[in-house]
Amino acid sequence: MTIISNSITMRTSVFLILLAFEFSYSSCGQNRNSIPVDVRYNRTYVTIQIGQYTIPNILLDTGFSYDGLMLFNSSYRDSLDISQAVEVRVGGAGSGEAPRALMIDSLTFCIGSVKMVNQPVIIMQENIGMGSNGIIGYSIFGHYKTEFDYDKNTMTLYKSDYLQIDSSWTSIPMYFKNNNIPWIDASVKIESEEPVQLSMYIDFAAGDEIVLLEKSDMKFTIPKETKEIFIGRGLSGDIYGKSGIISKLIIGPYELHNLNASFADAKVRSKQDKADAIIGNALLRKFNLIFDYSNRRLYLKQNSNFKNQVRPHE
Repeated sequence: MTIISNSITMRTSVFLILLAFEFSYSSCGQNRNSIPVDVRYNRTYVTIQIGQYTIPNILLDTGFSYDGLMLFNSSYRDSLDISQAVEVRVGGAGSGEAPRALMIDSLTFCIGSVKMVNQPVIIMQENIGMGSNGIIGYSIFGHYKTEFDYDKNTMTLYKSDYLQIDSSWTSIPMYFKNNNIPWIDASVKIESEEPVQLSMYIDFAAGDEIVLLEKSDMKFTIPKETKEIFIGRGLSGDIYGKSGIISKLIIGPYELHNLNASFADAKVRSKQDKADAIIGNALLRKFNLIFDYSNRRLYLKQNSNFKNQVRPHE
């Protein structure tokens, strides 16, 4: 499949109104719910159930920072009651106009055995061809400790403090700025210079290893050898940039060598204030992961995707 969206994260002012709603969750009394995931093109997908309708290929996106579900495939509109829906515009990465959508303020849907109640659902007015049927983010990451086992292709949702994390996991501090998007600090070495620490956010929906953002105050230099590329498509249009090899990325105790990096205009690709870079799923899935928003921690453990280019940092 052609790369359609390495920049699919939502930055939607319309979702500010969602803060007024109360959302509830049920998991049949279980503290631990394991759900299969589908991993394709360095992205992670789940299947949801709305009433009698099964909708596969829902992309997991840490950049979707509010409760709810967004459906890109407009054909599902005919399966839902939209009589009370209101029209909104939904902005995202890209430089074009924000597309139109319908918002239903309260639906119930299930992911595996987890029932999510009173959830807003956004349905695009036209099929925008993002390579998935939709996205979900904070409804999962914001309410559960979320573990990904890429050896088994499962996502496990833990309620409260049920999950006990042992010493086999590496703990990375994670922080948030003016929204619910997770950030970490990591260092990059472009060529032969000393590594420089960057503030970068996690875009779980991105198929990149790392995107370095070009802006007037950037802390790194562009590699001498790059090529012009089409990076992907966001909700607000196409994104172009450059690609090149960077010497090293250091996350906690790990070094990752000779990474494929994308370079993009921060104003088009990111729209997150003071971001230096973006970490994507192509890099993250080298590890099994636990996102713990409540304690502001990201836990890493190497898995079968862990390559020789990655080794403990001395």
